[in-house]
Amino acid sequence: MALKTSVIGFPRIGKNRELKFESEKFFKGQITAEELEKTGAEIRSYGWKKQAEAGISFIPSNDFSFYDNMLDTAFLLGAIPERYKALSLSPLETYFAVSHGYQGEAGDVKALPMKKWFNTNYHYIVPEISDETKIALSEKNKVLSEFNEAKSQGIKTVPSLIGAYTFLTLANYTGSKKAGDFSEEAVNALALLAKSLGEAGAEWITFAEPALVLDVSDSQKALFTSIYKKLISKIRAQSKIKIALQTYFGDVRDVYEEISSLGFDAIGLDFVEGKKSLELVKSGFPKNTLLLAGLVNGKNIWRTNFEKQAALLAEIKKYVSEENIVISSSCSLLHVPYTTQAEEKLSCDIKKHFAFAEEKLVELGQFAAGDEKAFEENKKLFSIERVYRTPGVQKALSELKEQDFVRKPNFEVREKIQHEAFKLPLFPTTTIGSFPQTKEVRANRAAYKKGSISKDQYVAFNQKKIAECIALQEKLGLDVLVHGEFERNDMVEYFGSQLYGYIFTQNAWVQSYGTRCVKPPVIWSDVSRREPMTVEWSVFAQKQTKKIVKGMLTGPVTILNWSFPREDISLKEQAQQIALAIRDEVLDLEKNGIKIIQIDEAALREKLPLRRSDWHKEYLDWAIPAFRLVHAKVKPETQIHTHMCYSEFNDIIRDIDAMDADVITFEASRADLKILDALKEANFRTEVGPGVYDIHSARVPSVEEIRSALEKMLEKVQKEKLWVNPDCGLKTRGDEETEKSLANLVEAARQLR
Repeated sequence: MALKTSVIGFPRIGKNRELKFESEKFFKGQITAEELEKTGAEIRSYGWKKQAEAGISFIPSNDFSFYDNMLDTAFLLGAIPERYKALSLSPLETYFAVSHGYQGEAGDVKALPMKKWFNTNYHYIVPEISDETKIALSEKNKVLSEFNEAKSQGIKTVPSLIGAYTFLTLANYTGSKKAGDFSEEAVNALALLAKSLGEAGAEWITFAEPALVLDVSDSQKALFTSIYKKLISKIRAQSKIKIALQTYFGDVRDVYEEISSLGFDAIGLDFVEGKKSLELVKSGFPKNTLLLAGLVNGKNIWRTNFEKQAALLAEIKKYVSEENIVISSSCSLLHVPYTTQAEEKLSCDIKKHFAFAEEKLVELGQFAAGDEKAFEENKKLFSIERVYRTPGVQKALSELKEQDFVRKPNFEVREKIQHEAFKLPLFPTTTIGSFPQTKEVRANRAAYKKGSISKDQYVAFNQKKIAECIALQEKLGLDVLVHGEFERNDMVEYFGSQLYGYIFTQNAWVQSYGTRCVKPPVIWSDVSRREPMTVEWSVFAQKQTKKIVKGMLTGPVTILNWSFPREDISLKEQAQQIALAIRDEVLDLEKNGIKIIQIDEAALREKLPLRRSDWHKEYLDWAIPAFRLVHAKVKPETQIHTHMCYSEFNDIIRDIDAMDADVITFEASRADLKILDALKEANFRTEVGPGVYDIHSARVPSVEEIRSALEKMLEKVQKEKLWVNPDCGLKTRGDEETEKSLANLVEAARQLR
């Protein structure tokens, strides 16, 4: 008997990134809201039809978003801060003002904060709830609208949305009220939504509660139980619609008993990342309830090992009747690209190991049906050794010693040496690395890649841009300069393309946030450096000025976390391989006279286990040393910087200090500088540059705004340790706004001095 199948979510940027390009046109006033909505409808229709063609039993709707599903939920429930409503913009313009800020005739508002979505490279908008917020179902009901849209195309879907517990738990509260104070209103709104969906013909509604895989306290458990006791009761009283609870990214060990007793019609559990999911099911699964068994990995691009997962399924069948098992993706397929069919340059020998979103739909069907031919082909694929180990890399790993991870002399001695050598002013100003990537910059890279210009022409163009960038920074009065990174397409792909062990795709794009899409490279085999990767550009930039120009690198943990990693060896080994390659580059930069080297670890927190008890033994105990391995051999007068963004760092601040960098720059402006309290409480020794303005918005911060932020910083950070910089790289910004913003940044620092 073929089992039923389910998908938690489908990619939504468009096969050719249509959503990105059309949204950006809308921001510039080049297309109307109706034209953007039309693009959204085409993308939704494509996803529904692909899933229907693949025979998926439970196809989600409302997984599409113009920016982010948490933001969609805030709009659905009316949780929109008054300052955005006061702009009196159109609904779509208000939506985008919340997500990336607004500066114009109607007013000037910053965007709401962004944070990493659990352990992924996706970012969500953090909802803001004040004591005055009234949670109620919006008249513009996106969930109902998209269900009806699919229905009109002959496709029956399961309306899915972020559940009340996750939404309220992850929200930011500005007043005295907390999550529990809004739970009753949320229950009433969602019950009303379920009623309207039932009347429209929906047979199911799914509430996604990924926050249940985190550590859940007794009070949080009580909140969850209270919400769903009331919500299920209200829905049952007014509708025949069935209720599914969906979890992903881990297991629900803290609340499994409560989940099992609440009366859900279906429960989704992750058997890929959920270490205890099978153990929980063995303890008892509620009768007459569907188990949406997440057995196909929704986050990585490798083929599913049918034999391995079939053994797991066989264990599940001992405790759950076969007719109640639904084979599902472990999480939304949002986190993988659309299809391998778009990869024309990859050989069939490579592509056969990959399953992107559309291929995973096929895998779900084959696995659920027990397709004998597919199982046999899959078994052959996994019986062949895919790659051979590289002797040089293995030897280098085996020879690593404790001293390879320890930098000498200690931080305090280095700090004094560097201050005396550099003689920088108080509050030294700098940027994070990249400068605006204009059409001309991208065209130069594309032309060189296609072979339509020579290497000499490509280099000459970039050198001209670097010289202009250095001149601009000198004119603005910045203290520590950067070369602008005009040769780089992406902070991971650029390095991966110059390392042995990586392969690259043409169109394997995934959404990072909003209109930001990334094309993660794939770690195929053992990693090592071919030749120097950045030295030529850094040396050229340094020759253009007497000021210090930073060498710019991406750290090993970020390169790993922003790649699709191997599944045949540990993450620790992959991180150490990359660290050894980047260490070679660090030492070459130092040898060529580069005095400050920034090794970005923007994604350090990304693979941090979701449960605190696993943080060190499963991640930090190898991730922090991997960073130290990169820089431990540099001279004391070489200053090591790193940068981190869009994650919560407060609870690992001591581990960050243990990275033993000399200067760390943080994203901070969107989070209202909350990290400062953690820095002070931890007696953070490393010099810091909390970002003074948000670069993901086109708005230009005033001198007063930046100076006010700096004055707040000085309440928590010693003046000798404070650097002044934007939140992140300036790659996505325009030239004019960048120059104005940096001029205001420099002036604010000058006034403060």
